[in-house]
Amino acid sequence: MPHLWRSSSTRGSSLVGGAADGVDDDASRRPEQLVPHPSFPTPVQDPEPSEAPRRTIGDSELSVFPVVLGGSVFGWTVDPDTTSDILDRFHDSGGNMVDTADSYAGGRSEILIGNWMRKRRNRDDMVVATKIGRHPDYPGLGSVSIIRAVEAALERLQTDHIDLLSFHDDDPSIPLADSLGTVDWLIETGKVRYLGTSNTTPERLMEARILSASGFTQFVALETHYSLMHREPYESTLALVATAQHLGVLPYFALANGFLTGRYRTRSDLDPSTRGSRAATHLHRRGLRVLHVLDEIAEENRCTVASAALAWAMSRPGVVAPIASASQPAHVDSLIAAADVRLSRGQILELDRVSGRLR
Repeated sequence: MPHLWRSSSTRGSSLVGGAADGVDDDASRRPEQLVPHPSFPTPVQDPEPSEAPRRTIGDSELSVFPVVLGGSVFGWTVDPDTTSDILDRFHDSGGNMVDTADSYAGGRSEILIGNWMRKRRNRDDMVVATKIGRHPDYPGLGSVSIIRAVEAALERLQTDHIDLLSFHDDDPSIPLADSLGTVDWLIETGKVRYLGTSNTTPERLMEARILSASGFTQFVALETHYSLMHREPYESTLALVATAQHLGVLPYFALANGFLTGRYRTRSDLDPSTRGSRAATHLHRRGLRVLHVLDEIAEENRCTVASAALAWAMSRPGVVAPIASASQPAHVDSLIAAADVRLSRGQILELDRVSGRLR
């Protein structure tokens, strides 16, 4: 089925690794501290725009910067003014894709992004991705919920189309053909350009591909939990299916709840928040070995530990762009810089070796 869409008439001291899905980045999360390599303090001057080449998301025409800015913290731990400053920094540095969801801060994230695009009049510069299925007013993936959720998201985002709409979770209570058929209509009316999914099993992806052979819209993107500290679930069957279907993979939690920024190295670094408890799960021998190698790579490449970790994620087969959030404008620099980090084959192999495939 062809993808039809209309041009938009509406022109309008922490870093979170991989804000996007599941329990990954809703209101239970706390932003994670960005820790530069000691030898390279965070820049204070405005950075030059990155010249990193853009990447295409799966079988779509969406061309994006190699890092996606996550919007889970907007309207929750980040206030409106700081949100605008973060978005300004990301856009002015070369970034062009922002990922949010209708459930983030009860829709407040979408509102702040929409206000920013209207004020900057740069809607056509941005690739806007949002997810549906978790908002309490429009739960699940039934036809009525999907249509109402999309209409509400369009209003909050102050735009007439969503570039990438994703199912936030699977909904086994609804036949997948019904959900896909509803999105077909949204694409035909121009309200949605492309469809993605997150927290989806390989079996469900294969079912969707079979349905696409009958004319239903197919997924072009997969948001999934993937990082140096969490490799096995994706690198098993899910990666094989994603590759076979040419899905653009967008990893969330790419910085392992902030652990891969280098902030958490001892128990004394932990705090009593949800973030601290999640980071604590990586404070073991394997996790510290990963940080040690990232320290060495950061020094060799004159970048932050976070940039090195994101660069590894970008190097993985099928990965288009990891998703990460920032709670201060200066911390965007580390996200942008990751796109210009070129890891050597030896560095990648060493990270592969110490991270293993245990979690």
